[in-house]
Amino acid sequence: MQLCGIFVYPIKACAGISLERSDVVERGLAFDRRYMLADRDGNFISQREVPQLCLVGTAFDGAWIAVTAAGRETLLLPRELSGGALEHRPYRVWGAAGDALRHPEGSRWFSELLDDEVNLLYMPDDERRAVSPPRARAGDIVSFADGYPLLIISEASLGDLNSRLATPLDMRRFRPSLTVSGCAPYAEDDFSSIRIGAISFRGVKRCPRCAVITVDPDTGRRDPAPLRALARYRERDGGVYFGMNLIHDRTGSLQRGDAVYSL
Repeated sequence: MQLCGIFVYPIKACAGISLERSDVVERGLAFDRRYMLADRDGNFISQREVPQLCLVGTAFDGAWIAVTAAGRETLLLPRELSGGALEHRPYRVWGAAGDALRHPEGSRWFSELLDDEVNLLYMPDDERRAVSPPRARAGDIVSFADGYPLLIISEASLGDLNSRLATPLDMRRFRPSLTVSGCAPYAEDDFSSIRIGAISFRGVKRCPRCAVITVDPDTGRRDPAPLRALARYRERDGGVYFGMNLIHDRTGSLQRGDAVYSL
């Protein structure tokens, strides 16, 4: 097996960036979901509520993240944001709560884009959001991702799903961190322990899919076909599963083409 894709999402719910290589840091892939949009009460905003966020592009530009949207001037965000005089705001992601930094210019930019009052929050280095304790080890932390640092999906799994659809999908629908080739469809279901390059990972929970995968990343429109197709053959225990959530055992770096071993 081989690592064939690496993806980071600098702002939770916005479009991601495909990379040739990435550092794996304490929270997961470097710069992944350190920014997040939140409502007035600090609750996270996702494509479940605002599917058009998929049309907000992100790209790395030196020490900056360039954020783009049709009809808007480019927003430049620092990859790393320090406290200084920035306002602290509470946040909530599912059952997790904590403290984040509010980026004032980014908050205005997104509020105007969405025609609603929202806050762009950044997770500072001293914020340590723990991974779900039942499936994690002491010290495992995560950024603003839904629950786990990384998600892996095989190209073969997507190919099998596409064979059941009238219109094939690309991998962006499923927002993985890593993609792998050279295995059978749904081999990742059994990735209880894998190694990619020099880094070992624990497969801790198959990923239950929601309405986000019904959002076309090119148009922002919903189409229920992908979720319906998966539900016909990937439903169990009340969930529809596609992909495996991972927790890394150490930091390091990954590069496309790295060998992947099931341990």
